[in-house]
Amino acid sequence: MDPMKHRPSDAHDAPFWTTNSGAPVWNNNSSVTVGTRGPILLEDYHLVEKLANFDRERIPERVVHARGAAAKGFFEVTHDVSHLTCADFLRAPGVQTPVIVRFSTVIHERGSPETLRDPRGFAVKFYTREGNFDMVGNNIPVFFVRDGMKFPDMVHALKPNPKSHIQEGWRIADFFSHHPEALHMFTFLLDDIGIPLNYRHMEGFGVHTFMLLNKAGKETLVKFHWKPACGVKCLLEDEAVAVGGANHSHASQDLYDAIAAGDYPEWRLFVQTMAPADQDKFDFDPLDVTKTWPEDVFPLQPVGRMVLNRNPDNFFNENEQLAFCPALVVPGITYSDDKLLQTRIFSYADTQRHRLGPNYLQIPVNAPQCAHHNNHHDGFMNFMHRDSEVNYFPSRFDRVRHAAPTPMNKAQLSGRRERAMLAKENNFAQPGQRFRGWDNARQERFLGRMADMLLDKRCTQEIRRIWVGYWSQADAQLGQRLAAKLQAGGAL
Repeated sequence: MDPMKHRPSDAHDAPFWTTNSGAPVWNNNSSVTVGTRGPILLEDYHLVEKLANFDRERIPERVVHARGAAAKGFFEVTHDVSHLTCADFLRAPGVQTPVIVRFSTVIHERGSPETLRDPRGFAVKFYTREGNFDMVGNNIPVFFVRDGMKFPDMVHALKPNPKSHIQEGWRIADFFSHHPEALHMFTFLLDDIGIPLNYRHMEGFGVHTFMLLNKAGKETLVKFHWKPACGVKCLLEDEAVAVGGANHSHASQDLYDAIAAGDYPEWRLFVQTMAPADQDKFDFDPLDVTKTWPEDVFPLQPVGRMVLNRNPDNFFNENEQLAFCPALVVPGITYSDDKLLQTRIFSYADTQRHRLGPNYLQIPVNAPQCAHHNNHHDGFMNFMHRDSEVNYFPSRFDRVRHAAPTPMNKAQLSGRRERAMLAKENNFAQPGQRFRGWDNARQERFLGRMADMLLDKRCTQEIRRIWVGYWSQADAQLGQRLAAKLQAGGAL
C-alpha cells in the first residue's frame, strides 16, 4: 500500500463515508437510539465525532447565529402553571426572573445584513434561583431536519460554497432534495415571514418538545411560544433591499433605540401541552421537530410575559460572550426524546467550550445568579477564587451534601440499538395545509422564491423534478404551478 495515496487529500477520498480514523460509516443520516424513537446513545462515536468536528469549524466567530443583538429584562409569571411544573421561577403569578435575550440571523457572518432571508434565533436565558434555564429557539416553529446527524451537512449546504465563498441555490436544492422532511420549514422560510421587519416584531418558538414535571412527578410534553405584543411584521423583497441598503444593522439599531427611548418590547409566553400517553394518537410524531401541533387540538395556554428594558452595558461582554445551551434546564423542566434536541444537548455546550473555553460558564453573562458548588477545577481562563483544600467528593472535611431530589422523567426505556427514521414521517401533509391557507398572491410569492432557487443554472433536471414531485405530494396545484414556472424559465 502506497501511503502517499492515502495522505490527507480529497484527491484520494474513499468512495464511501468513514470516520476520521478510516472506519466505514454505513449510515450517515440516523443517530443510534434506543429503538426507533428512543433517546440517543453516547456510544454513537460517529455522531459525537461529526458534531465535535462541526462545532470547531470556526474560531472565534459563532458557526451559526454569528450576527445578533442582545437585550436584558425580566420575565413575569401571569398565570398559574404549578399543576404542570415544579420549576421555581414559574411557581406563582407575579414572580419575576431576570433574563437576557439574544436575537440573531442563523447562516451568515457577523457583519452580514439583517435583511437577508434566513431563520432568526430567539434565545432566552432565565437567571432562576435554581440555576440558569436556556430556552434556545427560533422565529420559525419547525426545523429543516429531525436528526442531529444531518445538522452539520445541513449548515454546510446553507453556508457559502467552500470554494467560492458564495451562497448558491443549487447546493441548497441538492441537499434538501434528499430530505423531504424540510418542506415544512421551506413553507416558512420562503413565505413572507422569511424576512422579519425587525426583532421586536418577531415571534419566537422553543421549536423542540420538552417535558414538564410537577411536584407529584406527573409528566407533560410541552412546546413553548413567544408572541410579540406589538404584532408580527415582515419585509417583502423590495422593502428588504431598501431597508438593508440604508442600514445593514437596522434590526439591532431598532431594538437598541427602542429600549433607550423607553419603548420596551414585550412578548407573551404560551405553551401547548400533551399527555405522553397521547403521543401515538396522531398521523405525525409529536417529537418530530419538522411538525407543529395543531392549535385547535392543543390550544395555546398563557404563562407569562417578558419585557426587555435594558441594553447591554458592553457589546462584547454581553453579546459576543453570551452563550446558550438547550441542555441547561432546571428542576421541573427536562428533555424529551426529540432526536434533534438530544444532539443539541451535547453540541451546544461542546461548541461553547471550544469557542469561549472550558470555563465559559464563569463568564459573568453566562454564570448563574444563584449560589453554586462543584469540583470542576482549573482549565483555561479559570478565574474562580478557591482556597479550600478538599476538591473531591465525598469528604469528612467538606460537609457539602447532595441537593434534595427533584422529579425526573421515569419513562421506561427498552429497544434495540438502531439507526432508523421515525415511523411516521408524514412529510407532506402539514406543508400542503399551510400552502392552502394562503391567499393566491401569497402563494405566488412563495412559488416565485422556490422557483428562483431551482432556476439556479447548476440545478439539474433530476433535482428540479424531485422538488416538483415533493411539492405535488404536499399539494397537487402547488406542484403544477411550480412546474409551470420552471417550464416558463426553460428549466424543465
